Amino acid sequence: MSLDPKRTIAESKELRALTSDENGAQRVAWTDTWLKARKWFLSKLSDLPVEQHYDSAGNNWVTLPGASEKALLIGGHLDSVPNGGWLDGALNVLAGLEVLRRFASEFHGRPPATIRLVDWADEEGARFGRSLLGSSAFAGTHSIAADRGRADRDGVKMEDALRRCGVEMDRFPEAEGERKNASAYLELHIEQGPVLESLGLPLGVVLGTKGVERHNITFHGQEAHSGSTPMNARHDALAAAAKLALEIRTIAGKHADAVCTMGSLKTFPGIVTAVVGRCEATLDQRDLNAGVLAQMYREAQEASRRFAAEEKCTVEWSRLWNIEPVPFHPALLDLCEQAVRETSGSTHRMPSGPLHDAAEVSRAGIPTVMMFVQSLNGISHNKIEDTRQEHLEMSVIALDKLASKTVHWILK
Repeated sequence: MSLDPKRTIAESKELRALTSDENGAQRVAWTDTWLKARKWFLSKLSDLPVEQHYDSAGNNWVTLPGASEKALLIGGHLDSVPNGGWLDGALNVLAGLEVLRRFASEFHGRPPATIRLVDWADEEGARFGRSLLGSSAFAGTHSIAADRGRADRDGVKMEDALRRCGVEMDRFPEAEGERKNASAYLELHIEQGPVLESLGLPLGVVLGTKGVERHNITFHGQEAHSGSTPMNARHDALAAAAKLALEIRTIAGKHADAVCTMGSLKTFPGIVTAVVGRCEATLDQRDLNAGVLAQMYREAQEASRRFAAEEKCTVEWSRLWNIEPVPFHPALLDLCEQAVRETSGSTHRMPSGPLHDAAEVSRAGIPTVMMFVQSLNGISHNKIEDTRQEHLEMSVIALDKLASKTVHWILK
């Protein structure tokens, strides 16, 4: 059985038909549709000489034992966001399955190194707001105490939803045992952005995942009547926030791959006849370089204070969340570039703005790299998410080449 990239596409379409509706993919973790997807996936393993089990965090492990216990891990996630795309996460798993099949066939069920395919539980965090749940348990970066009280929009507690699927949060630390003999980790993913398409390239090498600084920013002014308050006498909190919303573009623009986003804005009292007395905003800043990220954070704070003063307001900041940048392994970056060049003739190195399970694996000290395949129109988390079939086939081929090179590397 040689590598068959067309089978990966056919199986991806089969999964789409099983777990999507007219609005897109509905494989939200810890739901019946997600469980259906996982059951379907198990049916694809019946003719393979593998061992399969779920760990204590709900991650699904498929192991092809090799002559060496040193293990190459290939990962992805079958869960999706509501009304999501057909490729996000699922392509990683099904391409990895095809690579595992090739190893099993070529080496008559016993490759030189152990090959392990993992479907991470709840990468998206779509239901309870906690992304990278299963991979963080694996990496030992879980946050059980903070997550225990989470609930979905219907009031169902996260702990209860996981228990319904056979997962007990208190046992998350046991998932760290899956790290034994893990020597490298590979992940293929659709880009979810427009860069590769703009460059006319099917595949890219991912340098790492960007660090994130995410804050609440509150401007305090003075509520006043919109008809009787002169413009020069106003303490307009929205005006200060609006200035910052434009300034963050300049701040990010100083750095090649940096991004800054004010994605939420709330005004109080929020009526047409009143000057805004309080404005609450969120700011998300990302870059692969920790120094750049820190500089952008400082500059945004300084700008917010300047604009607050200009509008006769005050401003306060509170951190929502942050994570450090995670650069991927230099040797694996080189191997990934070789695999991409051999497959498509050219390549491009780029950071990932979205977070991925690969970042958690890397934080656990396991050499890690990711590969991107082009996304049409840069669209993801949307039912129109798509990638050209020839590019999907190339991504499976390139992942397979990378896997072979990585096995050789870990056995040196």
